[in-house]
Amino acid sequence: MIRFVVDASVALKWVVDEVGSAEATQLRQAERLFAPDLIFAECANALWKKARRGEMEREVALAAARLLVHAQIEIRSARALMEQAAELALALDHPAYDGFYLALAVVKDCPLVTADARLTQAVARSAAAGLPETLTLTQAGERLKT
Repeated sequence: MIRFVVDASVALKWVVDEVGSAEATQLRQAERLFAPDLIFAECANALWKKARRGEMEREVALAAARLLVHAQIEIRSARALMEQAAELALALDHPAYDGFYLALAVVKDCPLVTADARLTQAVARSAAAGLPETLTLTQAGERLKT
């Protein structure tokens, strides 16, 4: 069974046409997708930024938000991941928001898929123990083909 944790950088590509959107959409073929409930706050903020910068109309941002609420993602409480997320953020010296996705990937024993190059680089260069496998969209797409 192919399972992934997806972060906001991936989910946004489901509703905003940008580089990597086709690869992100392909991930929806996985049997199960997981994310911490934090994903909704992060996506809403990103949609607000895009609307504020004039990259999308207000109505389009709201429609995208409605679509994301109904995405087929199994949501887990960020509260339950708090301590582990903080530990991972400190170990990586990387923002704690991403620590929640990493912590959930550890709990679910499956890879995290992200379009965030800074996150994949932080994990790749870290010698910290207990980090989950972290995949780019391209790597995850390859995993789906096997």
